[in-house]
Amino acid sequence: MLRKRRHVVRGMPLSDFALWLIALCFPYRCERDMLSSFKDYSHLLAVCINFNKPVNKYLPGKCYMRYFFVGRITIGKGYTMPGQISRPIRALGVLTGGGDVPGLNAAIKALAYRAEPMGIRIMGLREGWKGITYLDRSRSEDSQIFNAEEPATWQDNYLMPLNRLNTRTIDRQGGTILQSSRTNPARIRVCELPPHLKSYSDSHAPDDYVDLTGEVLANLDFLGLDGLVVIGGDDTLSYGAILSEKGGPVWGIPKTMDNDVHGTDYCIGFQTAINRAAEFINRMRSTAESHSETVLFRMFGRDAGFTALETAIVTWADRLLIPEVPVDIDTLARRIAKDRRNPQNYSTVVLSEGANLGVPVPEIGQPDAYGHRKKANVAEFLADQLTQRIPGVRFLPIDLTYFLRSGEPDVYDKHMAIYYANLVMSLLESGTYGVMAAHRDGDFISTDIPGKDLPARRVDPADYHSTRYRPRFEHISGPYRPQV
Repeated sequence: MLRKRRHVVRGMPLSDFALWLIALCFPYRCERDMLSSFKDYSHLLAVCINFNKPVNKYLPGKCYMRYFFVGRITIGKGYTMPGQISRPIRALGVLTGGGDVPGLNAAIKALAYRAEPMGIRIMGLREGWKGITYLDRSRSEDSQIFNAEEPATWQDNYLMPLNRLNTRTIDRQGGTILQSSRTNPARIRVCELPPHLKSYSDSHAPDDYVDLTGEVLANLDFLGLDGLVVIGGDDTLSYGAILSEKGGPVWGIPKTMDNDVHGTDYCIGFQTAINRAAEFINRMRSTAESHSETVLFRMFGRDAGFTALETAIVTWADRLLIPEVPVDIDTLARRIAKDRRNPQNYSTVVLSEGANLGVPVPEIGQPDAYGHRKKANVAEFLADQLTQRIPGVRFLPIDLTYFLRSGEPDVYDKHMAIYYANLVMSLLESGTYGVMAAHRDGDFISTDIPGKDLPARRVDPADYHSTRYRPRFEHISGPYRPQV
Protein backbone atom coordinates (compact mmCIF):
# COMPACT_ATOMS: atom_id res chain seq x y z
CA MET A 1 0.00 0.00 0.00
CA LEU A 2 1.27 3.52 -0.83
CA ARG A 3 2.86 5.12 2.22
CA LYS A 4 1.72 8.54 3.38
CA ARG A 5 3.47 11.35 1.47
CA ARG A 6 2.68 14.99 0.88
CA HIS A 7 1.90 15.26 -2.83
CA VAL A 8 1.68 18.82 -4.08
CA VAL A 9 -0.45 19.91 -7.04
CA ARG A 10 -0.03 23.65 -7.62
CA GLY A 11 0.72 23.97 -3.90
CA MET A 12 -2.23 21.85 -2.70
CA PRO A 13 -1.35 18.84 -0.49
CA LEU A 14 -3.26 15.65 -1.32
CA SER A 15 -3.76 12.57 0.83
CA ASP A 16 -3.73 9.05 -0.57
CA PHE A 17 -7.52 9.12 -0.43
CA ALA A 18 -7.59 12.24 -2.59
CA LEU A 19 -5.26 10.60 -5.10
CA TRP A 20 -7.56 7.58 -5.20
CA LEU A 21 -10.53 9.89 -5.69
CA ILE A 22 -8.84 11.69 -8.60
CA ALA A 23 -8.01 8.35 -10.20
CA LEU A 24 -11.66 7.34 -9.93
CA CYS A 25 -13.06 10.60 -11.26
CA PHE A 26 -10.52 11.20 -14.02
CA PRO A 27 -9.23 7.76 -15.03
CA TYR A 28 -7.02 8.80 -17.91
CA ARG A 29 -6.83 12.46 -18.73
CA CYS A 30 -8.19 15.77 -17.45
CA GLU A 31 -8.92 18.30 -20.17
CA ARG A 32 -9.01 22.00 -19.35
CA ASP A 33 -12.78 22.14 -18.88
CA MET A 34 -12.42 19.62 -16.04
CA LEU A 35 -9.94 21.90 -14.26
CA SER A 36 -12.03 25.04 -14.01
CA SER A 37 -12.03 24.84 -10.21
CA PHE A 38 -8.24 25.32 -10.12
CA LYS A 39 -6.67 28.78 -10.33
CA ASP A 40 -4.31 29.32 -13.28
CA TYR A 41 -5.09 25.90 -14.69
CA SER A 42 -3.23 26.57 -17.95
CA HIS A 43 -0.19 24.79 -16.51
CA LEU A 44 -2.09 21.83 -15.08
CA LEU A 45 -1.65 18.70 -17.14
CA ALA A 46 -2.71 15.13 -16.63
CA VAL A 47 0.12 12.87 -15.55
CA CYS A 48 -0.05 9.12 -15.60
CA ILE A 49 2.36 7.12 -13.44
CA ASN A 50 2.54 3.36 -13.19
CA PHE A 51 4.24 2.22 -9.99
CA ASN A 52 5.31 -1.20 -11.23
CA LYS A 53 8.91 -0.41 -10.29
CA PRO A 54 10.63 2.23 -8.14
CA VAL A 55 10.43 5.74 -9.58
CA ASN A 56 12.66 7.49 -7.05
CA LYS A 57 13.55 7.36 -3.39
CA TYR A 58 10.32 9.08 -2.38
CA LEU A 59 8.03 6.53 -4.01
CA PRO A 60 7.94 2.86 -2.95
CA GLY A 61 8.40 0.25 -5.64
CA LYS A 62 6.02 -2.34 -4.17
CA CYS A 63 2.89 -0.53 -5.28
CA TYR A 64 1.35 -2.11 -8.37
CA MET A 65 -1.81 -0.01 -8.54
CA ARG A 66 -2.02 2.58 -11.29
CA TYR A 67 -2.62 6.12 -10.07
CA PHE A 68 -3.41 9.09 -12.26
CA PHE A 69 -2.32 12.52 -11.11
CA VAL A 70 -3.50 15.93 -12.19
CA GLY A 71 -0.82 18.50 -12.84
CA ARG A 72 2.90 18.81 -12.35
CA ILE A 73 3.65 17.04 -9.06
CA THR A 74 6.66 17.87 -6.92
CA ILE A 75 7.54 15.06 -4.50
CA GLY A 76 10.23 16.07 -2.07
CA LYS A 77 12.98 18.58 -2.74
CA GLY A 78 14.28 18.53 -6.30
CA TYR A 79 12.03 15.79 -7.65
CA THR A 80 9.34 16.72 -10.16
CA MET A 81 7.47 13.89 -11.81
CA PRO A 82 7.23 13.83 -15.63
CA GLY A 83 4.28 15.67 -17.12
CA GLN A 84 1.87 14.51 -19.81
CA ILE A 85 0.82 16.74 -22.69
CA SER A 86 -2.78 16.36 -23.77
CA ARG A 87 -2.36 17.85 -27.24
CA PRO A 88 0.09 16.99 -30.02
CA ILE A 89 3.31 18.95 -30.45
CA ARG A 90 3.42 20.96 -33.66
CA ALA A 91 6.38 23.32 -33.06
CA LEU A 92 9.53 22.64 -31.08
CA GLY A 93 12.50 24.78 -30.07
CA VAL A 94 16.03 23.45 -29.63
CA LEU A 95 19.07 25.07 -28.03
CA THR A 96 22.62 24.14 -27.02
CA GLY A 97 24.08 25.66 -23.85
CA GLY A 98 27.39 25.73 -22.01
CA GLY A 99 30.66 24.62 -23.57
CA ASP A 100 30.56 23.07 -27.03
CA VAL A 101 31.42 19.39 -27.53
CA PRO A 102 31.73 17.19 -30.60
CA GLY A 103 28.36 15.59 -31.37
CA LEU A 104 26.00 18.53 -30.80
CA ASN A 105 25.31 18.96 -34.51
CA ALA A 106 24.54 15.27 -34.88
CA ALA A 107 21.86 15.62 -32.20
CA ILE A 108 20.42 18.72 -33.87
CA LYS A 109 20.31 16.94 -37.24
CA ALA A 110 18.63 13.87 -35.75
CA LEU A 111 15.93 16.05 -34.17
CA ALA A 112 15.25 17.80 -37.46
CA TYR A 113 15.18 14.55 -39.45
CA ARG A 114 12.80 12.84 -37.02
CA ALA A 115 10.53 15.89 -36.69
CA GLU A 116 9.83 16.50 -40.37
CA PRO A 117 7.80 13.33 -41.11
CA MET A 118 6.00 13.88 -37.78
CA GLY A 119 4.78 17.26 -39.03
CA ILE A 120 6.70 19.15 -36.35
CA ARG A 121 8.32 22.51 -37.07
CA ILE A 122 11.79 22.89 -35.51
CA MET A 123 13.09 26.32 -34.50
CA GLY A 124 16.75 26.56 -33.55
CA LEU A 125 17.42 29.08 -30.78
CA ARG A 126 20.90 30.54 -31.06
CA GLU A 127 23.39 31.21 -28.26
CA GLY A 128 21.87 28.87 -25.70
CA TRP A 129 19.49 30.31 -23.10
CA LYS A 130 20.52 33.80 -24.19
CA GLY A 131 18.55 33.54 -27.43
CA ILE A 132 15.18 32.61 -25.96
CA THR A 133 15.70 35.09 -23.07
CA TYR A 134 16.77 38.15 -25.06
CA LEU A 135 14.32 37.73 -27.95
CA ASP A 136 12.64 41.07 -28.74
CA ARG A 137 8.85 40.66 -29.01
CA SER A 138 8.52 44.20 -30.38
CA ARG A 139 10.07 42.89 -33.60
CA SER A 140 8.43 40.38 -35.91
CA GLU A 141 9.57 36.77 -35.83
CA ASP A 142 10.78 36.92 -39.44
CA SER A 143 12.97 39.96 -38.73
CA GLN A 144 14.86 38.02 -36.06
CA ILE A 145 15.87 35.04 -38.20
CA PHE A 146 19.60 34.51 -38.64
CA ASN A 147 20.95 34.21 -42.18
CA ALA A 148 24.63 33.53 -42.76
CA GLU A 149 24.41 35.34 -46.12
CA GLU A 150 23.09 38.58 -44.57
CA PRO A 151 25.57 40.40 -42.27
CA ALA A 152 22.76 42.49 -40.77
CA THR A 153 21.43 39.31 -39.11
CA TRP A 154 24.70 38.20 -37.54
CA GLN A 155 24.13 40.05 -34.24
CA ASP A 156 21.09 39.64 -31.97
CA ASN A 157 19.13 37.51 -34.45
CA TYR A 158 18.50 34.42 -32.37
CA LEU A 159 16.18 32.37 -34.58
CA MET A 160 17.27 29.66 -37.02
CA PRO A 161 14.54 27.45 -38.56
CA LEU A 162 15.84 23.90 -39.00
CA ASN A 163 14.86 21.25 -41.53
CA ARG A 164 16.33 18.24 -43.29
CA LEU A 165 17.89 20.33 -46.04
CA ASN A 166 19.80 22.85 -43.94
CA THR A 167 20.98 20.21 -41.44
CA ARG A 168 21.98 17.61 -44.04
CA THR A 169 25.76 17.96 -43.58
CA ILE A 170 26.12 19.51 -40.12
CA ASP A 171 26.92 16.22 -38.36
CA ARG A 172 30.32 16.28 -40.07
CA GLN A 173 31.26 19.48 -38.22
CA GLY A 174 32.38 20.10 -34.68
CA GLY A 175 30.91 22.72 -32.39
CA THR A 176 27.27 23.72 -32.70
CA ILE A 177 25.61 25.54 -35.59
CA LEU A 178 23.31 27.15 -33.02
CA GLN A 179 26.24 28.59 -31.04
CA SER A 180 26.18 28.59 -27.27
CA SER A 181 26.50 30.70 -24.13
CA ARG A 182 26.59 30.30 -20.36
CA THR A 183 23.47 32.42 -19.83
CA ASN A 184 21.25 31.59 -16.86
CA PRO A 185 17.82 33.25 -17.35
CA ALA A 186 17.16 33.05 -13.61
CA ARG A 187 20.31 35.05 -12.89
CA ILE A 188 20.89 37.86 -15.40
CA ARG A 189 23.20 40.69 -14.36
CA VAL A 190 21.40 44.03 -14.64
CA CYS A 191 24.29 45.71 -16.45
CA GLU A 192 24.04 43.07 -19.21
CA LEU A 193 20.35 43.60 -20.01
CA PRO A 194 19.64 44.48 -23.67
CA PRO A 195 17.89 47.82 -24.34
CA HIS A 196 14.41 46.35 -24.72
CA LEU A 197 14.64 44.74 -21.27
CA LYS A 198 16.07 47.74 -19.38
CA SER A 199 12.83 48.09 -17.42
CA TYR A 200 14.03 45.16 -15.30
CA SER A 201 16.85 47.38 -14.02
CA ASP A 202 14.46 49.63 -12.10
CA SER A 203 15.43 49.81 -8.41
CA HIS A 204 18.45 47.54 -9.04
CA ALA A 205 22.18 48.26 -8.97
CA PRO A 206 24.21 47.38 -12.10
CA ASP A 207 25.75 44.30 -10.44
CA ASP A 208 22.42 42.97 -9.16
CA TYR A 209 20.81 39.92 -10.72
CA VAL A 210 17.25 39.58 -12.01
CA ASP A 211 15.15 36.55 -12.93
CA LEU A 212 13.90 36.61 -16.54
CA THR A 213 12.05 33.30 -16.50
CA GLY A 214 8.86 35.20 -17.30
CA GLU A 215 10.51 36.47 -20.49
CA VAL A 216 11.48 32.93 -21.49
CA LEU A 217 7.90 31.68 -21.12
CA ALA A 218 6.52 34.72 -22.94
CA ASN A 219 8.99 34.24 -25.80
CA LEU A 220 8.10 30.57 -26.18
CA ASP A 221 4.48 31.65 -26.49
CA PHE A 222 5.42 34.45 -28.93
CA LEU A 223 7.14 31.92 -31.20
CA GLY A 224 4.25 29.47 -30.93
CA LEU A 225 6.54 26.75 -29.58
CA ASP A 226 4.85 23.84 -27.83
CA GLY A 227 8.06 22.75 -26.10
CA LEU A 228 11.83 22.97 -25.95
CA VAL A 229 14.69 20.48 -26.33
CA VAL A 230 17.69 21.52 -24.23
CA ILE A 231 21.10 20.03 -25.06
CA GLY A 232 23.57 20.80 -22.30
CA GLY A 233 25.51 19.89 -19.20
CA ASP A 234 24.52 20.16 -15.56
CA ASP A 235 24.20 23.97 -15.55
CA THR A 236 22.19 24.28 -18.76
CA LEU A 237 19.94 21.38 -17.81
CA SER A 238 19.39 22.75 -14.30
CA TYR A 239 17.59 25.75 -15.75
CA GLY A 240 15.64 23.37 -17.98
CA ALA A 241 14.41 21.75 -14.75
CA ILE A 242 13.34 25.16 -13.43
CA LEU A 243 11.46 25.94 -16.65
CA SER A 244 9.77 22.54 -16.58
CA GLU A 245 8.56 23.17 -13.03
CA LYS A 246 7.08 26.46 -14.24
CA GLY A 247 4.96 24.58 -16.77
CA GLY A 248 7.18 24.77 -19.85
CA PRO A 249 7.39 21.38 -21.64
CA VAL A 250 11.13 20.61 -21.71
CA TRP A 251 13.17 17.60 -22.83
CA GLY A 252 16.86 17.26 -22.00
CA ILE A 253 19.84 15.71 -23.79
CA PRO A 254 23.05 15.43 -21.70
CA LYS A 255 26.36 16.63 -23.09
CA THR A 256 29.67 17.35 -21.40
CA MET A 257 33.18 16.02 -21.71
CA ASP A 258 33.20 15.79 -17.90
CA ASN A 259 30.59 12.98 -18.24
CA ASP A 260 29.20 13.97 -14.86
CA VAL A 261 25.52 14.80 -15.49
CA HIS A 262 23.45 13.21 -12.73
CA GLY A 263 21.26 10.30 -13.79
CA THR A 264 23.13 9.09 -16.87
CA ASP A 265 26.28 7.05 -17.46
CA TYR A 266 27.09 8.81 -20.74
CA CYS A 267 27.15 12.40 -22.00
CA ILE A 268 27.74 13.45 -25.60
CA GLY A 269 31.36 14.49 -26.17
CA PHE A 270 33.00 12.17 -23.65
CA GLN A 271 34.39 9.49 -25.97
CA THR A 272 35.78 12.02 -28.43
CA ALA A 273 37.56 13.78 -25.55
CA ILE A 274 39.21 10.52 -24.46
CA ASN A 275 40.31 9.64 -27.98
CA ARG A 276 41.73 13.12 -28.62
CA ALA A 277 43.51 13.19 -25.26
CA ALA A 278 45.12 9.81 -25.91
CA GLU A 279 46.30 10.98 -29.32
CA PHE A 280 47.88 14.20 -27.98
CA ILE A 281 49.50 12.54 -24.96
CA ASN A 282 51.07 9.78 -27.03
CA ARG A 283 52.40 12.38 -29.47
CA MET A 284 53.92 14.38 -26.62
CA ARG A 285 55.89 11.39 -25.34
CA SER A 286 58.59 11.90 -27.97
CA THR A 287 59.19 15.47 -26.75
CA ALA A 288 59.12 14.43 -23.09
CA GLU A 289 61.64 11.65 -23.83
CA SER A 290 63.90 13.98 -25.81
CA HIS A 291 64.10 16.54 -23.00
CA SER A 292 63.73 14.29 -19.93
CA GLU A 293 60.60 16.17 -18.85
CA THR A 294 57.70 15.34 -16.59
CA VAL A 295 54.59 16.47 -18.44
CA LEU A 296 51.48 17.50 -16.52
CA PHE A 297 48.40 17.18 -18.73
CA ARG A 298 45.41 19.23 -17.55
CA MET A 299 42.02 17.80 -18.54
CA PHE A 300 38.40 18.81 -18.15
CA GLY A 301 36.68 17.88 -14.88
CA ARG A 302 35.77 20.63 -12.43
CA ASP A 303 33.80 18.35 -10.12
CA ALA A 304 34.42 14.83 -11.46
CA GLY A 305 37.44 12.94 -12.72
CA PHE A 306 35.93 10.68 -15.38
CA THR A 307 37.76 12.29 -18.32
CA ALA A 308 41.13 12.17 -16.58
CA LEU A 309 40.53 8.64 -15.27
CA GLU A 310 39.67 7.13 -18.65
CA THR A 311 42.53 9.00 -20.33
CA ALA A 312 45.02 7.77 -17.72
CA ILE A 313 43.81 4.20 -18.26
CA VAL A 314 44.22 4.15 -22.04
CA THR A 315 47.52 6.10 -22.09
CA TRP A 316 49.12 4.27 -19.15
CA ALA A 317 49.89 7.61 -17.51
CA ASP A 318 52.27 7.30 -14.57
CA ARG A 319 50.08 9.25 -12.16
CA LEU A 320 46.48 10.48 -12.04
CA LEU A 321 44.92 13.27 -9.95
CA ILE A 322 41.12 13.70 -9.70
CA PRO A 323 38.70 15.87 -7.65
CA GLU A 324 37.21 12.97 -5.70
CA VAL A 325 40.33 11.88 -3.78
CA PRO A 326 42.92 14.22 -2.22
CA VAL A 327 46.64 13.74 -2.80
CA ASP A 328 49.64 14.70 -0.74
CA ILE A 329 52.08 16.69 -2.87
CA ASP A 330 55.13 15.46 -0.95
CA THR A 331 54.10 11.84 -1.53
CA LEU A 332 53.33 12.63 -5.18
CA ALA A 333 56.80 14.13 -5.62
CA ARG A 334 58.41 10.93 -4.34
CA ARG A 335 56.27 8.86 -6.72
CA ILE A 336 57.24 11.04 -9.68
CA ALA A 337 60.95 10.80 -8.82
CA LYS A 338 60.58 7.02 -8.93
CA ASP A 339 58.61 7.15 -12.22
CA ARG A 340 61.48 9.04 -13.86
CA ARG A 341 63.90 6.15 -13.32
CA ASN A 342 63.81 5.01 -16.94
CA PRO A 343 66.30 5.31 -19.83
CA GLN A 344 64.77 8.62 -21.01
CA ASN A 345 64.22 10.06 -17.49
CA TYR A 346 60.68 11.26 -18.22
CA SER A 347 57.18 10.69 -16.84
CA THR A 348 53.55 11.73 -17.36
CA VAL A 349 50.83 12.96 -15.02
CA VAL A 350 47.16 13.37 -16.01
CA LEU A 351 45.04 15.61 -13.81
CA SER A 352 41.52 17.02 -13.80
CA GLU A 353 41.10 20.81 -13.77
CA GLY A 354 39.50 20.39 -10.35
CA ALA A 355 42.12 17.94 -9.03
CA ASN A 356 42.23 17.78 -5.24
CA LEU A 357 45.82 18.62 -4.29
CA GLY A 358 45.13 18.71 -0.58
CA VAL A 359 45.85 22.47 -0.56
CA PRO A 360 43.68 25.33 -1.87
CA VAL A 361 44.12 26.18 -5.55
CA PRO A 362 43.47 29.91 -6.11
CA GLU A 363 40.24 30.94 -7.85
CA ILE A 364 40.23 33.89 -10.23
CA GLY A 365 37.68 36.24 -11.75
CA GLN A 366 34.01 36.83 -10.99
CA PRO A 367 31.49 33.99 -10.65
CA ASP A 368 29.68 33.10 -13.86
CA ALA A 369 25.90 32.98 -14.27
CA TYR A 370 25.79 29.65 -12.42
CA GLY A 371 28.02 30.76 -9.55
CA HIS A 372 31.29 29.13 -10.70
CA ARG A 373 34.64 30.90 -10.46
CA LYS A 374 37.56 29.82 -12.60
CA LYS A 375 40.39 28.02 -10.85
CA ALA A 376 43.96 28.93 -11.57
CA ASN A 377 45.55 26.45 -13.97
CA VAL A 378 46.05 23.46 -11.66
CA ALA A 379 48.83 22.01 -13.85
CA GLU A 380 50.85 25.24 -13.58
CA PHE A 381 50.16 25.44 -9.85
CA LEU A 382 51.30 21.85 -9.35
CA ALA A 383 54.40 22.38 -11.54
CA ASP A 384 55.52 25.17 -9.20
CA GLN A 385 54.91 22.99 -6.14
CA LEU A 386 56.85 20.04 -7.58
CA THR A 387 59.75 22.23 -8.73
CA GLN A 388 60.29 23.23 -5.11
CA ARG A 389 60.44 19.56 -4.10
CA ILE A 390 62.44 18.10 -7.01
CA PRO A 391 64.95 20.77 -8.12
CA GLY A 392 66.56 20.33 -11.51
CA VAL A 393 63.58 18.60 -13.13
CA ARG A 394 61.65 20.42 -15.82
CA PHE A 395 57.92 20.14 -15.24
CA LEU A 396 55.95 20.99 -18.37
CA PRO A 397 52.25 21.86 -17.82
CA ILE A 398 50.11 21.33 -20.92
CA ASP A 399 46.45 22.34 -21.12
CA LEU A 400 44.54 19.90 -23.31
CA THR A 401 41.05 21.15 -22.46
CA TYR A 402 40.04 23.19 -25.51
CA PHE A 403 41.83 20.92 -27.95
CA LEU A 404 39.54 18.10 -26.86
CA ARG A 405 36.30 19.89 -27.71
CA SER A 406 37.29 20.96 -31.21
CA GLY A 407 36.66 19.24 -34.51
CA GLU A 408 34.44 16.43 -35.77
CA PRO A 409 33.01 13.93 -33.27
CA ASP A 410 34.10 10.33 -33.15
CA VAL A 411 31.60 7.73 -34.32
CA TYR A 412 30.44 6.77 -30.83
CA ASP A 413 29.47 10.33 -29.96
CA LYS A 414 27.56 10.57 -33.24
CA HIS A 415 25.81 7.32 -32.38
CA MET A 416 24.83 8.47 -28.89
CA ALA A 417 23.69 11.88 -30.13
CA ILE A 418 21.43 10.27 -32.73
CA TYR A 419 19.97 7.82 -30.23
CA TYR A 420 19.39 10.45 -27.55
CA ALA A 421 17.64 12.74 -30.04
CA ASN A 422 15.38 9.96 -31.25
CA LEU A 423 14.60 8.90 -27.69
CA VAL A 424 13.50 12.47 -26.97
CA MET A 425 11.29 12.51 -30.06
CA SER A 426 9.70 9.21 -29.02
CA LEU A 427 8.98 10.65 -25.57
CA LEU A 428 7.57 13.75 -27.20
CA GLU A 429 5.37 11.62 -29.46
CA SER A 430 3.98 9.82 -26.42
CA GLY A 431 3.28 13.16 -24.71
CA THR A 432 5.77 12.78 -21.86
CA TYR A 433 7.78 15.88 -20.93
CA GLY A 434 10.00 17.08 -18.09
CA VAL A 435 12.51 14.27 -18.71
CA MET A 436 16.06 13.80 -19.95
CA ALA A 437 17.29 11.12 -22.34
CA ALA A 438 19.89 8.97 -20.59
CA HIS A 439 21.94 5.80 -20.79
CA ARG A 440 22.19 3.77 -17.59
CA ASP A 441 23.46 0.25 -16.96
CA GLY A 442 23.57 -0.44 -20.70
CA ASP A 443 20.01 0.72 -21.42
CA PHE A 444 18.56 3.85 -23.00
CA ILE A 445 16.11 5.36 -20.51
CA SER A 446 14.41 8.63 -19.61
CA THR A 447 14.88 10.20 -16.20
CA ASP A 448 14.21 13.45 -14.34
CA ILE A 449 15.97 16.55 -15.64
CA PRO A 450 18.60 17.15 -12.93
CA GLY A 451 18.28 20.37 -10.93
CA LYS A 452 21.08 22.22 -9.18
CA ASP A 453 20.28 20.45 -5.90
CA LEU A 454 21.46 17.17 -7.45
CA PRO A 455 25.27 16.91 -7.26
CA ALA A 456 27.47 16.01 -10.20
CA ARG A 457 28.03 12.31 -10.78
CA ARG A 458 31.40 11.38 -9.26
CA VAL A 459 34.10 8.77 -9.85
CA ASP A 460 33.82 5.81 -7.48
CA PRO A 461 36.90 6.03 -5.19
CA ALA A 462 37.14 2.22 -5.46
CA ASP A 463 38.36 2.76 -9.05
CA TYR A 464 41.33 4.81 -7.81
CA HIS A 465 44.46 3.99 -5.79
CA SER A 466 44.40 6.63 -3.06
CA THR A 467 48.07 6.13 -2.15
CA ARG A 468 49.60 5.26 -5.52
CA TYR A 469 47.61 7.94 -7.42
CA ARG A 470 46.72 5.66 -10.30
CA PRO A 471 43.65 3.91 -11.72
CA ARG A 472 42.87 0.73 -9.80
CA PHE A 473 42.42 -2.50 -11.77
CA GLU A 474 42.77 -5.20 -9.12
CA HIS A 475 39.09 -5.15 -8.18
CA ILE A 476 37.88 -5.87 -11.72
CA SER A 477 35.87 -9.08 -11.86
CA GLY A 478 32.67 -10.43 -13.38
CA PRO A 479 30.19 -13.26 -13.10
CA TYR A 480 30.18 -16.31 -15.34
CA ARG A 481 27.40 -16.35 -17.93
CA PRO A 482 26.90 -19.30 -20.27
CA GLN A 483 26.85 -18.75 -24.03
CA VAL A 484 23.24 -19.89 -24.32
